Amino acid sequence: MNMLEEAMSELAGTIVLITDIEHFIGRPAAKALIDGGATVYGTDHAFSDKAAREAAENALPGLKTVGGADPVVAAGRVLEETGRIDLLVNNDAFPALRASLDTAKDEDLEATFDALVFKPFRVSRAVVPSMKSSGSGKVLFLTSAAPLNGLANYSMYASARGAANSLVLSLARELAPKNIQVNALAPNYVESADYFPPALMENEDTKAKILKNIPLGRLGKPEEAAALIRFLANPLSGFITGQVIPFAGGWANAR
Repeated sequence: MNMLEEAMSELAGTIVLITDIEHFIGRPAAKALIDGGATVYGTDHAFSDKAAREAAENALPGLKTVGGADPVVAAGRVLEETGRIDLLVNNDAFPALRASLDTAKDEDLEATFDALVFKPFRVSRAVVPSMKSSGSGKVLFLTSAAPLNGLANYSMYASARGAANSLVLSLARELAPKNIQVNALAPNYVESADYFPPALMENEDTKAKILKNIPLGRLGKPEEAAALIRFLANPLSGFITGQVIPFAGGWANAR
């Protein structure tokens, strides 16, 4: 087998489930994992609609979509079909709502935590038993670097992402004896229509204000994040667990 064939088959036989696949880093991650030989299933709220599922599969050959809005139910369907899930990617996307402490609404706080903490907790709880039975597995949370530095007026979002990062640290210790690795990729300032809409970045003044915060002076590319996700999916990354890895062009380390 030559080097190209090895690169295209390192994840052969690996069954992956990615949540919120139509958002955040979901689709680039799916492509990178499929290119590595994995069998990738994707869930998304939009996949209650058959046409949306077909469009997603046509746009990314090799992707297998799972119907229904509830990712826990979708995970159960994948497990029924395959018997196991080797890698769970909790690709949780939710708007970073701007609000000061005195204007923040309880319902927005609850919705933020439900999407970014409670949902991935439930999906992980549904999938991990199959990993324990297999004797191995990986859970990767795509969170945010925001809680590593803090963001004024985004306390709801940053605190929820921080809770998810802490969840990773605890689950990593809990599941390590079962040969299950748990990590977080924590992006900030990555090209994404969810967080940096094209209309926003087309305004040169706004763009300049955003880029001046980033030591590397540019937004990260989703494909760069996806390459790191593919590395963490590789069996050779099996000694890495309990890590929250900033992916923010130096911003998360700036003081």
